[in-house]
Amino acid sequence: MGAIDRWTERSARMLARRSSRRGFLARAGALLIGAGVAPLLPVSRAGAAAKDDGDPTRCDYWRYCAIDGFLCSCCGGSTSTCPPGTVASAITWVGTCRNPNDGKDYIISYNDCCGRSGCGRCTCQRDEGDRPLYRTDTANDINWCAGSGADIVYNCSTAVLMGVATGE
Repeated sequence: MGAIDRWTERSARMLARRSSRRGFLARAGALLIGAGVAPLLPVSRAGAAAKDDGDPTRCDYWRYCAIDGFLCSCCGGSTSTCPPGTVASAITWVGTCRNPNDGKDYIISYNDCCGRSGCGRCTCQRDEGDRPLYRTDTANDINWCAGSGADIVYNCSTAVLMGVATGE
């Protein structure tokens, strides 16, 4: 018998003396369960969102391809939040904008912020993909605050990134 065979036999007998079949099955089961639970653990998905290079206070910012109104990023809010003292309209219009950084198309929800007098800063009117008023879900010339209840005063508009457009 060769040296490798003797070493293998000794190692196998030592392992058999120290362990049992039940112990092996318990460890194998725990490994399988652990592998199945791993995808459920919380993970930071910040890197999965679109890279937002650019100035959100300028009308040529990529998310604003179908916006019409004052930019909330100039009025105390951001591209996705209304300024203090205003609320987002319950109804919105949508557009699809191409991010020049990654070449992908993204679905953007344009939300009017309502409740104070018009901001009056950073007016932006870009009509890419704008549709006639009979397609109100994609028309940007409507005061969407009128559908949000008692307060119909328009302040500014946000451009909330909803996700990647799949082309379906």
